[in-house]
Amino acid sequence: MTTNLRIDFVSDVSCPWCAIGLSALERALQRVAEEVTAEIHFQPFELNPRMPPGGQDITEHLTEKYGSSPEQQAQAREAIRQRGAELGFTFRKAGRDRIYNTFDAHRLLHWAGLPDTRPAGLQPALKKALLEAYFTLGESPESHAVLLRVAGEVGLDAARAREILGGDEYAEEVREREHHYTAAGIHSVPAVIINERHLISGGQPVEVFEQALRRIAAGQA
Repeated sequence: MTTNLRIDFVSDVSCPWCAIGLSALERALQRVAEEVTAEIHFQPFELNPRMPPGGQDITEHLTEKYGSSPEQQAQAREAIRQRGAELGFTFRKAGRDRIYNTFDAHRLLHWAGLPDTRPAGLQPALKKALLEAYFTLGESPESHAVLLRVAGEVGLDAARAREILGGDEYAEEVREREHHYTAAGIHSVPAVIINERHLISGGQPVEVFEQALRRIAAGQA
């Protein structure tokens, strides 16, 4: 008998640790597959909600935000790249050129996760494809051309995606979800919330997710 868990994965598509955390969570779910099934719901969080169109040079941005030097950033980038490789996620060796506004990407993700969206069940595929577009291919998650291409590649209705991006559909809903999680104390991502009660913060190792999933499932049995 398996236990079904709800997992809310609060994250941003411009967050490298979110790519690592998702990859580790998926590995952990594979390890516990005989005991646990999970429904993953991707929830919005913007690391840089005020980022203007066109974005900002990544070195400049990280220096302003964290006070880190280019050398420190290069070391961190390589550590992230190696961590991703261990989990099967490819980060470009050259890293990111720019950081972008991701609000429209979150609007598409919200749409993809709605119960009446057809084809159904494609939100996880869209999330992973957007992470890969940015971190592996070096593409802009702000670009409507990129967003439309990725939506079509994962099997979503590209014409409907174009309609959404051409207006402000789901903007209010995304902002409401963002406010819900920040009001609940989520100020860094990834934040993995299991059964709306148990919080695992950060891009944890596979083993941490595995142990938590087993423990929580056992308590639900």
